[in-house]
Formats: sequence, structure tokens, C-alpha cells
Amino acid sequence: MKKFNWAILGCGKIASKFAQDLNLLERATKYAVASRSLEKASDFAENHDFERFYDSYDKLVKDHNVDIVYIATPHNLHKTHALLALDNGKAVLCEKAFGLNAMEVKQMIQKARSENLFLMEAFWTRFKPKFLKTQEIVDQKTFGDLKFLRSDFLFNGPYDPNNRLYNIDLGGGSLLDIGIYPVFMALSLLGRPDSILATAQYSPTGSEQSIAMVFKYKNGALASLNSSFEAWSKNDTELCFTDASLRFSRDEKEEITILQDKIEHQIETPKLEGLGYYLEAEHVMDCLENELLESPMLPLNFSLELIEVLDEIRKQIDVVYPADKPN
Repeated sequence: MKKFNWAILGCGKIASKFAQDLNLLERATKYAVASRSLEKASDFAENHDFERFYDSYDKLVKDHNVDIVYIATPHNLHKTHALLALDNGKAVLCEKAFGLNAMEVKQMIQKARSENLFLMEAFWTRFKPKFLKTQEIVDQKTFGDLKFLRSDFLFNGPYDPNNRLYNIDLGGGSLLDIGIYPVFMALSLLGRPDSILATAQYSPTGSEQSIAMVFKYKNGALASLNSSFEAWSKNDTELCFTDASLRFSRDEKEEITILQDKIEHQIETPKLEGLGYYLEAEHVMDCLENELLESPMLPLNFSLELIEVLDEIRKQIDVVYPADKPN
């Protein structure tokens, strides 16, 4: 069994969750972490049992023992840090959103392909059992054609103009942070929409804090998608087929509810061992062991298509990041 030395670039909340799940994987060695703060890197390494820590991202990617770099920095730094890791010959798993816009994602993909290195967006939802089962039901038309999809991700949090969620320069706004999940659902299960309609409410910083989107398809299907930092929801995804409906939540329950002929029943899917991030990490190691340069489950063209759809939504609601402007 080949083992892989993992390195984490960035020591925030998502990095901590990912590090916790690496404990579940025999092939994964928790090797190194890096932060711009030596104290933060040291504390993270101690708390999560990593062998090494660095106060420089450059030092981390130049460590010859690192096999895979997991990038967990803010959205606006993903492209820079992915290119840094790829320039130093490392396989990369980069948190979503992959980049701030399609221009950045194209650069990342071009670099990975030119260097013959593995690159994947860290979209953990793709590997969860209830999503895989849902996709199987859609693909096999178990309940007929999928005609309507509704997916929400909302939470009510305090407004803070200094928080990254509201900072335009950092890719702030609910769309890239949480709205990306409902968009992912529609893109995965219905494909790229033929038309998009989006409207938003804005925070005082100019970032959108609530957004409603409708995707329309030539085959007659519709998707209704919502994200917000100022409202509460169960955060369900519901699929309406010609013969039944299907529903699941964003919670930890790996359970799907089917409503057919006014009778409701549950489909149990395999329970998660940890938080769920280990599934994408395991997949990355499978790909590397099989000498693949991109994931067959989450190919780079899908990530490019996803960011292109997000760009179109931002264009409609007139949200512009500094990274969108020509240098």
C-alpha cells in the first residue's frame, strides 16, 4: 500500500476539519502545514499531529517530501497558491470555489496540464453517499424524468464588514461561499442551464448576501436555487420527477426521503465514518496511485463549467471582484 504525505496550506476552520478526517485514512500521512503565522502553524501542527510546520507557503511547497497539497486559504488566494504548488511539482486538491472567475481557473488547469500534475477542486459533496445515490436515481430514471430541482443553503449570521464573507476583494458574498453548493447540484444533476435568471440583495460592502437563481433547460426542467447569510433554512435539496419526489438535507444524516403515491419512505445510504472530507482525500490518493492527472468523478472541465456559470450569475447581479478587471 503506497502512502502519501499530505500538506495543508492555510490553517483555518476547513483545514482543521480536513486534517481531522485524514486520521481515517491508512494511506494518508499528516506531514506538513503552513501559515503566514509561525505560531498558528505550530499550534495547528501540534493539535492535529502533523510532523512539520512552516511560516511560509513557499517553504512548504519546496519540501521534497510533500506529495499532495490541500489548499484551504481564502477564495482570492486559491489561484496563487495552486500555481505555487504546481510550479513546485506537487499534486493539488484546492478548496472551492476553485478560483474567483473562469480566467483564474483556466490558468490553474493550463498549468496542471502543462506540468502533467494532478489537480482537483475539493468539492466534498460530490463523494458523499447520498449524493451518489441521488445521481444514480437521476441517471437511471428510477422515478421518471427529473423536471424540477430546488436546493437551498442559508444561514443567519451577524453582519461584519471586516469578515471575509462580506469583503469583495476576498470574493465575499454568499454565492461563492455557500451558493456554489446549490449551483453544483443543478449542474451535476441537470447539466448546464440554457438560461439563467438571478436577483440579489446586497450588504453595505456591496457583496450580495442573499441571492435567488432560476435555471431553465430546453428539455422543460427548472432549477430553483437560493443562498443567504441572513435567513435560516433546513437547507434541503428536493428533486421532483414525473413519478415521485426525492429529498435530502445538508445535515450529517446519510438518508434520502422518497415520496411516491402519497407514501413516504427512506433510502438509507452508507454512514460517514468522519465528517466526510476523507472521501475526497481517499479519491485523490486513488487517482495518484493509478497515475491519473485528473479525477474521473470531478474532472477539470466540470470545475471550469461551474465557475463559468457562477461568472454569469455574478454578471447578472452586477457583482465585480478586483480579479475580474484586466491587469
